[in-house]
Amino acid sequence: MERLLKIENFEISDRSDCYVIAEIGNNHQGNLDKCKEMFRVAKECGAHSVKLQKRDNRSLYTKEAYNKSYDHENSFGNTYGEHREFLEFDASEYRELKQYAEEIGITFFATAFDLPSADFLAELDMPAYKIASGDLRSLPLIKYVAQFQKPMIISTGAATIEDVQRVYDEIMPINNQLCFLQCTATYPAEFEELDLRVVETYRELFPNVVAGLSSHDNGIAMAVAAYVLGARVIEKHFTLNRAMKGTDHAFSLEPVGLRKMVRDLKRTRIALGDGQKRIHLNERSAYLKMGKKLVAARDLPTGHVLTYADIAMKSPGDGLPPYELDNLVGKVLTAPLNADESISLAVLENRVESVVA
Repeated sequence: MERLLKIENFEISDRSDCYVIAEIGNNHQGNLDKCKEMFRVAKECGAHSVKLQKRDNRSLYTKEAYNKSYDHENSFGNTYGEHREFLEFDASEYRELKQYAEEIGITFFATAFDLPSADFLAELDMPAYKIASGDLRSLPLIKYVAQFQKPMIISTGAATIEDVQRVYDEIMPINNQLCFLQCTATYPAEFEELDLRVVETYRELFPNVVAGLSSHDNGIAMAVAAYVLGARVIEKHFTLNRAMKGTDHAFSLEPVGLRKMVRDLKRTRIALGDGQKRIHLNERSAYLKMGKKLVAARDLPTGHVLTYADIAMKSPGDGLPPYELDNLVGKVLTAPLNADESISLAVLENRVESVVA
């Protein structure tokens, strides 16, 4: 069964380029113009989509958590609730962002953190939905979003394979447009904890589901490694400047990093090839220069019977290849050869042994 996930006009499959999500999250700092700029720059860098996070904070957090003091250098409010509310966009702002994304030609969707946010995004007819790692065990939310019949991209950080299997078993009968992202829910994640081979595990366990990577490491190389292992969706946090205020900027890619990651992922698909070993036209000049041929080791007369000592291997490689050496020994020259002259089959005949009656 072929893996296939279509998000707007992009078909994600084993044969496709990697689908790159620029995770803006809250890096826009609650500023609509800055968010638009991030959309534009992500598009210029080659990302296929940009993603925000949508929370209905009053219903999402307990009163205690919402009202808790949030005295932090990255805080946008005196309490955690004020901080989170400052970073939220309302319906009119989301509609404006959606229209802008359509104008510049980049897909825009968001993570639904709660049921009201899922409804909020559904009213905007989002082309896909993200489920965060923290909600992998929130089956009521996941099943609710699945009923929208839109592609679902689910991160799997801080989870067991049983947690992932449970989601698969519950969601596939409702909505088979599913992608699991291997994820390590630390920010930033240490390389020894990325567990990239889980991508292979997902491909084996869920042969009809696209696998990918949501990576919080400080770099771009792991995206390429994940693609080689079979990941076809890569999500990376994105910022305009790592020094900006906010908790996610420090492990986010700046534009130059995002651009290079997209470039390298495209190169990787091309470089992997189809598994067939071939000689490329562009290799031939190098082989001619560096390869070797069989030549006369010294001047040799007509009628001479060739021995190993008569034959040398020398560059360039524009004659008989050295693997023919054993086949030349014992043959007779039908014409003289000068030292370093190429030996060709045209000047050779089999040696005829005399027979005593």
